[in-house]
Amino acid sequence: MKHLKKTAIAVGAAQIALLAAGGAFAQTASESKDSSNTVVVVGQRAALESAQKRKQDAEEIVDSIVADDMGKLPDKSVTEVLQRMPGVTIDRTMNRQDPQQGVGDGIMRFAAEGTGVSIRGMSYVRSELNGRDSFSANGGRSLSFEDVPPELMAGVDVYKSPSAEQIEGAVGGLVNLRTAMPFDFKGFKGAVSAEASRSKLRGETAPSYSGMVSNRWDTSFGQFGALIDVARSQIKTRSDGMSVSPFIPRTDAVSGDNSGALRWIPNGGSWNRGNFDRDREGLYGALQWKKDTLSSSLTYFRSKYELDSTEASLFQTANPATIVLDPGATFDDRGALLTGTLRAPTEPGVGFGTNTRAVGRAADTRDVAWNLTWRASDRWVFKTDLQHIKAKTDGFDNTVGLGGYMPKETLDLRSSPPQFGFDAADRAHLANPANYYWGFAQEHRDEAEATQTAGRLDAKFIFDSPVLQDLRFGVRFTDREAETRSTHDSEWAQITQPWAVGDSWQPLSQLAYLSDPRFAGGTTPVSFGNFFGGKMPTPPQFVAPDLSWSLGSPPGGFAKLHSYTDMVCKSSPCSQHWTPAKFGDDKGLNVQRERTKSAYGQLRFGSDSWLPYPVDGNVGVRVVRTDMSADGYTLFTPPTNPMPGVPIIPAQADKQTFKNSYTNVLPSLNLRLKPSNELQFRAAFSKGITRPDFYQMQAYTTLSQDVKTHQDPVTNQAVLDSISYKGDARGNPNLRPVRANNFDLTGEYYFGKSSSLTVALFNKKLKDVIIGRTSTYTLTDTAGQPHDFLIRSQVNDASGRARGVEIGYQQYFDKLPGLLSGFGISGNYTYIDSVMKLGHPVTSTWCTPKDTLDANLARDLAGCDTDGHVLGGLPMVGMSKNAYNLALLYDHGPLSARLAYSWRGKYLQAANAYGTADGSGIDRNPDSPNKGQAYSVNFALPTWGGAYGQLDMGLHYKVTENLSFAFEAQNLNNALYKQYMQQGIGLMDRSAFYTGRRYTLQARYSF
Repeated sequence: MKHLKKTAIAVGAAQIALLAAGGAFAQTASESKDSSNTVVVVGQRAALESAQKRKQDAEEIVDSIVADDMGKLPDKSVTEVLQRMPGVTIDRTMNRQDPQQGVGDGIMRFAAEGTGVSIRGMSYVRSELNGRDSFSANGGRSLSFEDVPPELMAGVDVYKSPSAEQIEGAVGGLVNLRTAMPFDFKGFKGAVSAEASRSKLRGETAPSYSGMVSNRWDTSFGQFGALIDVARSQIKTRSDGMSVSPFIPRTDAVSGDNSGALRWIPNGGSWNRGNFDRDREGLYGALQWKKDTLSSSLTYFRSKYELDSTEASLFQTANPATIVLDPGATFDDRGALLTGTLRAPTEPGVGFGTNTRAVGRAADTRDVAWNLTWRASDRWVFKTDLQHIKAKTDGFDNTVGLGGYMPKETLDLRSSPPQFGFDAADRAHLANPANYYWGFAQEHRDEAEATQTAGRLDAKFIFDSPVLQDLRFGVRFTDREAETRSTHDSEWAQITQPWAVGDSWQPLSQLAYLSDPRFAGGTTPVSFGNFFGGKMPTPPQFVAPDLSWSLGSPPGGFAKLHSYTDMVCKSSPCSQHWTPAKFGDDKGLNVQRERTKSAYGQLRFGSDSWLPYPVDGNVGVRVVRTDMSADGYTLFTPPTNPMPGVPIIPAQADKQTFKNSYTNVLPSLNLRLKPSNELQFRAAFSKGITRPDFYQMQAYTTLSQDVKTHQDPVTNQAVLDSISYKGDARGNPNLRPVRANNFDLTGEYYFGKSSSLTVALFNKKLKDVIIGRTSTYTLTDTAGQPHDFLIRSQVNDASGRARGVEIGYQQYFDKLPGLLSGFGISGNYTYIDSVMKLGHPVTSTWCTPKDTLDANLARDLAGCDTDGHVLGGLPMVGMSKNAYNLALLYDHGPLSARLAYSWRGKYLQAANAYGTADGSGIDRNPDSPNKGQAYSVNFALPTWGGAYGQLDMGLHYKVTENLSFAFEAQNLNNALYKQYMQQGIGLMDRSAFYTGRRYTLQARYSF
């Protein structure tokens, strides 16, 4: 009822606004019909008028953004453009970028231009280029919109209600990127631009340029047109970040406090800095021909994207079960730490690590398409379309880390973001290389390539009828293949770690401290000056590995680093003569194939006599058959030197082929009622699907047999403690598509060429939602006994509902006097109410004892706190209940300006994510045999993206008819992006990121 009430209030507010403004709107609409007041508009206002006209005339529910001029969208990336539309939101981390590549910690890395486009809160978004399917080779089904040069775009359309003739696969919505065609212009046309952008925090300038030329000719062979468009842009940004570790329950947290009171304390804070360099190139060409009843076009589109980022960080590795707080620590009424100083009296100090990281990615998408249209008669039109896409990407992600112990760390968690304190002695300790040891090295490399060939035949029969307009029908065939090669098996490897040093089973005699001349050198001091733009205290200087260790693929310095392990090994060699992580062999290869066959029929109709008002629309059905196959491997490597009592399971490296087929029937109905030329209402009903992303269907599983032992102090023999059977599945080739039943209602009032008020209600019921869940995989040992390995994989095991309202309004105040007549406003608001229902509801209140199927299921589906409690009550991922955009516009004479603010509320990013999930919790389940023990909970704290609002500005001045200059600024309000971790004690601060302002100067000349 509460959600329904909010929705009703939002709709009511829109109706009140409509009635209250009715008189003024009517006056504006009436006066706009006076030809003497006609004004030719260009630039920003012309683009808004064009976008509004597309929305008003569309047969489906659609929102559009049109370029102000050739190749001049209002933002610097397609992702940022999309966030301005009603119902569209973006993520601010790398959580949804390149999901199958990298080392899985994208949720902890800030995205300079935003990633992860969602429509009405859902990531089930399909992308098109000029009405044709398009994608990047990142394991997904849509383009990485941040890879696409916005300079090549003429406009962007977001379809929210499908029709039968549109390609299937967009439960959330469809994003169509439109490029210009030669026949869009009357004759010769050209434009060039040059710009420079500068990040205030980074302090470096990056250039960009673009150019387009188009022409058309009349010849005896027909009319020809040609267009070519090129663009290249660079950005150089920096982001500062800080984070707090999960809060662990302790009854002995404060030194000298024997009260037994339960306290929740983190094991410290961390901070990092990353430099992000992006180079984006685009090339687009188009040829058009038309003669009599025939017309044809040929287009070529290429998008290249390269990024290089480097990072340095200090992070916590302290044991959360043994650290203690000095007397005088303060706590809130839930027992969560507010202020205190951490120490580790049973350890050499509070454990921490530092690292340097180098990440590179290159992506390339090429699209060639040909179209032929034949108007055979006044009644019949036939079209054929052929397209070939080839997309590829390759990347690396390498990290080298040091370890050490600091004397203490002071935390002040009363503010957000929190603050960490260090005195002069702490700072001197952290700045001394002798207090560090070589800790670990991690390497990653991947390559992916995807191709698709698509063909379609369409026909249209035009009726001679007052009701029936035309019948459209056709068929489409696709053949798509995707190959991914990546490193596998132990990308992370220790150099020296404290757990590997000791007098029993541990293989190392000491840590490789830099104070030892054998291990000295290869490091650099790292200082974070101007941290968070001076808004946060400067962290202490620390020592990190030289960046040179992490460069290359594979990194050239890794062999030397791993030789340090042998130097401190009790029985050399420990590292078994390190070699680069396996890459490119058959066991690191995933091959997937998908073929689709679809057919549709769609009837368009319209009448002025059915009802008191004109009604038009379309009704149709699309039927699609999908055939999927995937090749991959299940890998198991037995432990070396197995001891008695450990079951012997033969090594596994089995190639497997999976096949999956399904057929979907997708009806749709779009209706429009027009009481007047200014007012119209729409209703849309449809069924839709979104197929699983390709990375979710990888047939690649790794299994491990984890043996725990201790040494008997009397016999000095190893004693078996436990055996756990674990695994990880990168995908599930038997996944089915997510299905949805969709219902939409809209009311649209257009009271001027660029003035409108619109309200949209939507309701989506989802089935077969894909979630991560633990299951079992069985291997048999040499004695014939089965053993179940617990693996986490993707499954269709949830349903959901997303309903809400979108309100949009824009208007220019033409009747104000003089210069004030150039002012206008534009805004939209979206409210979403979502519910997710699990296929296997979690009824337990505990997710312990650990390492059981039931415990892992509860953790994966509902989240698990660090004390073993099930958290539960999680919404659908990516849903912000509230989001809005507001822009102040100005267009008068040669000046055009925009001040735009975009905001979204908090949203769940993941239920089980890197950084807020590990095994260091302390079990408080009274029925668990592990109650009170350290490292007795495999917890997973849901990670939430915090509410975020960003203010951007643009000023454009037209010096002459051909020459203009522009100044733009992003993030004028210096917004912080925050993340939170959900625990029983509340939503606790997890991370904060700051990237500061970015400025751009542009000169543009058209001819």
